[in-house]
Order: sequence, then structure tokens, then C-alpha cells
Amino acid sequence: MASGKYRACVVGASGVTGGELLRLLLNHPGIELACATSREFKGEYIFRVHPNLRGRTNLTFSDSTIDAILKKEVDVVFLALPPHGQSIEWVPKLYEAGLTVIDLSADFRLKDPNAYVEWYGWEKPHPYPDLLKKAVYGLPELHREELRNAKLIAVPGCMQPQP
Repeated sequence: MASGKYRACVVGASGVTGGELLRLLLNHPGIELACATSREFKGEYIFRVHPNLRGRTNLTFSDSTIDAILKKEVDVVFLALPPHGQSIEWVPKLYEAGLTVIDLSADFRLKDPNAYVEWYGWEKPHPYPDLLKKAVYGLPELHREELRNAKLIAVPGCMQPQP
């Protein structure tokens, strides 16, 4: 955080959720948007996919690889990857690199590794039970103090009851 702002990267930034996150981050005084990734739109200006961001940034979508993100020297990575189950490929490596990871998927929301079979239809329990223990559910009303120093934040999502 050399400039007094956190340098952020949004992975999966070309989707609806990623676009809304970009809008919020571009308006945040404590964030410098360092990169936004998209496999499909790599090299395209962000505002060509998200016209509402025209005039807000001249960034282009960059490569969607962990190595490419690490070269950007970011402080925080937001994962906006569809569908659920993709973040488990990213989080361990980003976390191990010392980055703060904010995951918008359901991949780290539950503490019990076996619950992923029941609630999300996974074939096996969660492969990273150690990271589940470290993940903080990103609801400040319940976890404000834990969130202050969290390095892995699981963003709350779908709040409707499961069948």
C-alpha cells in the first residue's frame, strides 16, 4: 500500500457481478484499481464491456492467471468467478502469496467441509478445510472485529432458504 491506497485486482471482471464491483471500487477513495481480468475480453477496454464505466477508467482487461496477477503487485484480489467451485483453484495460491482475498462465490462461506456436499451439491467435501477455518464471513454486523485483519473473506451471497 505504497500510495496510501490498496491496490486491487478483480478476477472475473467482465460479468455482471464483476462490473458492479468495478464500479464500486473505482468510486472508493481507498482503492487503486490495478487490474481487472477476463479470459474472453483480454486486451479490451473495460468500458467496452461495461459502458457505464466510460470516462472512469482506461484500464484494459488483463490475463486471468495467478502469475499475471502476482506481477501486478496488488494488495487485495476480489474473486468474481462464476460458477461456484472455481475459487477453490485460486484462493490457496493467492492466500499463500500473502494477498488479501475477497471471494464473492460460496466456496469459502461454510466452516464445515462436509456441508458443501449437502448445500452446494459437491461430490466430495471441501478440499481445503484449513482455509475454511481461516475464512471470515464478510458480514460486519456479525464479524466486524474479525474482518479488520482478515486475509480471506467470504462474501455473503444468496440469502434464500435452500430446498
